Amino acid sequence: MKILFIHQNFPAQFLHLAADLARRPGHQVVALCMEKRAAPPGVSLRRYQLLRAPGADVHPLLAEQETHVRYAEACAAAALQLQRDGFTPDVIYAHPGWGEALFIKDVFPRARLRIYCEYYYAPEGQDVGFDPSLPPLGLPERWRLRLRNSTNLLSMELADAAVSPTHWQRSTYPAWARDKITVIHDGIDSERLRFNPDARLALPAANGDTRSFQPGDEVVSYVARHLEPTRGFQVFMRALPELLRRRPQAHVIVAGGEAGGYGHAAPGGASWKEHLLAELGDSIDPERVHFSGQLAPAQYLDLLSISRVHAYWSVPFVLSWSFLEAAISGLPVIASATAPVLEFAARLDVPTVPFFDAAAFASALAERCAAGAQGAREPRHLPETDLAQCLARQRQWLGAS
Repeated sequence: MKILFIHQNFPAQFLHLAADLARRPGHQVVALCMEKRAAPPGVSLRRYQLLRAPGADVHPLLAEQETHVRYAEACAAAALQLQRDGFTPDVIYAHPGWGEALFIKDVFPRARLRIYCEYYYAPEGQDVGFDPSLPPLGLPERWRLRLRNSTNLLSMELADAAVSPTHWQRSTYPAWARDKITVIHDGIDSERLRFNPDARLALPAANGDTRSFQPGDEVVSYVARHLEPTRGFQVFMRALPELLRRRPQAHVIVAGGEAGGYGHAAPGGASWKEHLLAELGDSIDPERVHFSGQLAPAQYLDLLSISRVHAYWSVPFVLSWSFLEAAISGLPVIASATAPVLEFAARLDVPTVPFFDAAAFASALAERCAAGAQGAREPRHLPETDLAQCLARQRQWLGAS
C-alpha cells in the first residue's frame, strides 16, 4: 500500500504510526512537510515551500484563511510533483489545521483521505474565556476565532474519515461532525519512560555555577511548550512561594520556552516569565527555581526520572503529551481538575485540584514532596494509550492492517 502523510512539522503526532508502517513489508510511506526534521527510517520525506507572499490588501479577518490557502496551494504543488515522479497514494493521512488538506483530493481524487482532528475552537467554554483575569475577546477577535474553524470544516467535509486522540478533543467538534471521528490515541511508548537511576540534569545556577540534579533529590518539575496561562503557568508560579516555604530543601525545575504560546500575551510586552517574576519578587528564590528553557528529548526523560512530583496545569485545551508520559512513567503528578485531564486522571491515580486554587496546588505539591523519594517506579498501564494497541487500531482505521 502507498501511504502519504501530510503535516507541517512531520513526524509530530504521526511519528509512531509512520515508523510502524515503514517497517512493514508491502508499504511505501512518503511524507510531505515544511520543517526540516528527521524522518523515521524507511519514510521518504518531501518538503514543500510557499509559492507566494501574503497578499497586500487581504481583509484582516481573512488573513489566517489566506495563509491556509497558500499552504494548501504549496502542498498541492508538491503533491503534483510526487505524482509526476510516479507516486500516487492509496491513502492520505493529513493534519488539516494549517490548510494542507484542502486541495489534496483534487490532485489524488481516488485516494482515501483521513484527517487528524486535534481541536475545534470555541469562543467560550474552552481555552478562550476560561480565565476571568484575562481580558475578554472583543467582537473582531471572536469573529476571527469563528473563521479559524473554516479550514477544519472544509477538511472535515472532504475527508472520508477522521480521528481524535481523546474523547474530550472529539467533543470539541460540532455534534454533526462527531460521527465521522473515531477516538484513537497516538500511543505512548512506555518503554522509553522507564525510570533511570543514573539520570543526571545539569542546569546553570543563579550564582553562575552549575547545579546538577539526580534521582533522590527533592525536585518539583513543570513542563510546557510555552510558559503561559493556557498551561496554567501563572497559577503554578503563584503556588511556588508557599511550596518553597513549606519545603525548604526543594528545588523547582521549569522547562519550556519563554516566547510564544497559544493564548494571551503578557502585559507590557514582557514574557509571562518576566511578568510573574516581577509580580512575585523576592518570594521566588532564584537559587531554588531553575528555568531550563526547552529541553532536548534525552534531558526531558532524565527530568522525569529525577523529579519527585510533576505539576501539570492546563485550561480546557489539547492535553499535553507530558501529562500522560509523566503519569504513565510512574512519576507522581498533581494536575488541574479540568476536562481534558479528568478524562484520564482517576485511572492514572493523579490527584486533581481546582485550576485557580494556587494554595491547594502548593499544599498538594508539598505533601507529595514530604512523602519522600520513590526510588524505582512501576509504570502505570493505560490500555487506550498502549502503543502496540494504538498502532493496531490506527492501521485498521487507515486500512493498512
